[in-house]
Amino acid sequence: MSLSTHVLDAGLGRPAAGVRVRLERGGECLAEASTDPDGRVGELAAELPPGEYRITFDTGGYFAATDQRGFYPEVVVVFSITEAARHHHVPLLLSPFAYSTYLGS
Repeated sequence: MSLSTHVLDAGLGRPAAGVRVRLERGGECLAEASTDPDGRVGELAAELPPGEYRITFDTGGYFAATDQRGFYPEVVVVFSITEAARHHHVPLLLSPFAYSTYLGS
């Protein structure tokens, strides 16, 4: 199982570059990265077994760097992997006062 993410800034209408992302399981940090100029982390992790995981997006740092005032200093997405062979993509659609996420492909 591999894991990727993509952050889009809906308020500015562009990819969210430079967002710090952290992957955890059971309180242990498994990986850290920052989104590239296209707002992507192509492979945050590979070979993850089934279980519950947490991705934390440092949205406060991103908003400060882009001179925006945001309501959410971080966004935490908790999800369960049940199919170890499947690629999981967890995108984040972000604006200063709202966000959404889904299981992508």
